[in-house]
Amino acid sequence: MSGVLSGPLVVNDSVVIPDAELLWRFSRSSGPGGQGVNTTDSRVELTFDVAASTALPPSLKARALERLGARAITIAASEHRSQLRNREAAAQRLAQRLREAIAPPPKRRRPTKPGRGAVERRIAAKKHRADLKRLRRDP
Repeated sequence: MSGVLSGPLVVNDSVVIPDAELLWRFSRSSGPGGQGVNTTDSRVELTFDVAASTALPPSLKARALERLGARAITIAASEHRSQLRNREAAAQRLAQRLREAIAPPPKRRRPTKPGRGAVERRIAAKKHRADLKRLRRDP
C-alpha cells in the first residue's frame, strides 16, 4: 500500500478522500525502539474533518456525523517501528471507520410468529421432559 504517502485515501468504490483533506502529524513513539528511538518520529496521527469534507455527499456526511458523534476523526498509530508502516496502518483504520460510519442501516427485522409445527414440537418436548421427571418420583 505505497500509495498512502501521497494521494487520495480510497474508502470504497464511490468515496475517495483527497490528500488535501487529511492532516498528518508525527511524533516520537513510546516504548522500546533501539538506537533510533530518540531520533525518529514514527508515531502517526491522522485527522480527518468529516464536517468540512467535500468528498462525502451530503447524505453520507449526515449519516457519518450522526454515527461518529464528532466533527473530526483522529487515528493514532504507533504499533510499528517505521513511520511508513504506521502511516499505512492509520490510513487503513481511518478508511475502515469511515466505511462503517457511512454504511447503510441494516434492514429492519419483520416480526414473525413461530409456525404451528415449531409450537407442536416445543409442547411435545415439554411433555416428554415432564414424563421423564414424573417417572423419577416415588410412587
